[in-house]
Amino acid sequence: MPLRNAPLLRARNPLAKAACVAAVSAWASTRSSDSGRSAARPLLHVAVDPGSLPSDATGALFGDIYTAVSWPLLLGTCALGWLTRPMSNAKVPRGFHEFQFRYLIVWCLAITADWLQGPYVYELYASYGWSKVDIAKLFVAGFGSSMLTGTFIGSVADAWGRKSCAILYCILYALACVTKHFNLYWILMLGRLLGGAATSLLFSTFECWMVGEHKRCGFPDELLRYMFGLMFFVQYLAAIGAGLLAQFAASSLPLTHLGASTWYGGPTTPFDVSLAFLLIAIPTISFLWQENYGDPGEGGDGVVQIASSFKAGCQSLSSDWRVPLLGLVVAAFESSMYVFVFNWTPALDSASIAPPHGLIFSGFMMACMCGSSLFSLLDASVQPIKVLWPVCLAAAIALACVATSLWTGASEEWVFGGFLAFEACVGAYFPCVSTVKSQIVPEETRAGVYNVYRVPLNLCVVLLLLADLELLDLFVCLRSCGHAKFKAEGLREKPVQH
Repeated sequence: MPLRNAPLLRARNPLAKAACVAAVSAWASTRSSDSGRSAARPLLHVAVDPGSLPSDATGALFGDIYTAVSWPLLLGTCALGWLTRPMSNAKVPRGFHEFQFRYLIVWCLAITADWLQGPYVYELYASYGWSKVDIAKLFVAGFGSSMLTGTFIGSVADAWGRKSCAILYCILYALACVTKHFNLYWILMLGRLLGGAATSLLFSTFECWMVGEHKRCGFPDELLRYMFGLMFFVQYLAAIGAGLLAQFAASSLPLTHLGASTWYGGPTTPFDVSLAFLLIAIPTISFLWQENYGDPGEGGDGVVQIASSFKAGCQSLSSDWRVPLLGLVVAAFESSMYVFVFNWTPALDSASIAPPHGLIFSGFMMACMCGSSLFSLLDASVQPIKVLWPVCLAAAIALACVATSLWTGASEEWVFGGFLAFEACVGAYFPCVSTVKSQIVPEETRAGVYNVYRVPLNLCVVLLLLADLELLDLFVCLRSCGHAKFKAEGLREKPVQH
């Protein structure tokens, strides 16, 4: 899910470093070109017709370099996944295994449907002939839709019922899948808006249902932590499998014009497979889940509650200098991650080999799982903040390798290797930064602070996506995420308060 700013290296004041990061973003915006679309709508990268791939079955699906990397990566992922598999020594009460099955089967269907859409979304838009600027606007629309609905969707699920909103997720995402068959910009835009809202439902409603049902059944808290571990473990496995399934589906039929602005086959096929998973999930949720609701005592006016939470979060920024500093770390690193999601497809284009986007996506997810597993294997005595800054630095080096490869015209193997290293850093970053946030951010204003953190993050993402930078300039700009290392290192200057 990009080393010109030398002043940042020399800056000792954390705020000065933050200003340098802002300057990098401003520089990116000044490099934007005309965002208009030419009449010919030229492709920015090679949109590969699956029918043009080699006749050999293995080569047609994978491609040599990607297959060669994927096998050892898969073995390493399996080994690390086995060592860090979720386990619990708690006594399992009656009914827990049934609850476990009812949740995980639905979660697997829902999250697989989401992951199936990741590998080919850029490829689909490019195959339809839309420019990079137009595709960037589609991505920004989806990101913005998820951001806006995410501020209130949790309250909606609490009031309407988590089961009902889980079914709503399936319906919205199914409609978004259908829009991918139409090469009309407004329909594609509608699909992105629906998909963004559905994503907000996915990453709030399902977890809330699980926690609510767990508490309703009276299961111990230790088993709740175990369920969270299983949930994320299944999520990674589903992502890896979804990439391979998407690759097979996209290679099964060439992209074919059905009539008017309607198409089928090629990069639309993974969305059809995702649609099938969503349609299976609807009756599964209906039969296996009971409805549950949020605590009405925690409700109130949603708008007032959001505004009050945001205000409290802003006030917390002045209570401890480490709180805003951590926000800069989050904005710098995670903005590079979101923009990477948009740019990895064109960056791996090659005239010599058809990029197998599904297999590449699976490789990214395997690298991410390896990074997360390696963090889990660290000794409990190691402070997460001492891990966070090396992770940010390693991510910066990985993106610097990508930028160098694009500058020198090196083969796609080097770009792919840099991306895998970056994804491994992403996998280690999230559990690490979550632990640091739990230690630094005040509990009473946690939700508000997290919302405040999203403001600079969203601003960076929108600027970078709409700036229409060349790939080299973009990855040089994204490399600034590595200077989150210096902000993260600044957090160590004061002992973490427990």
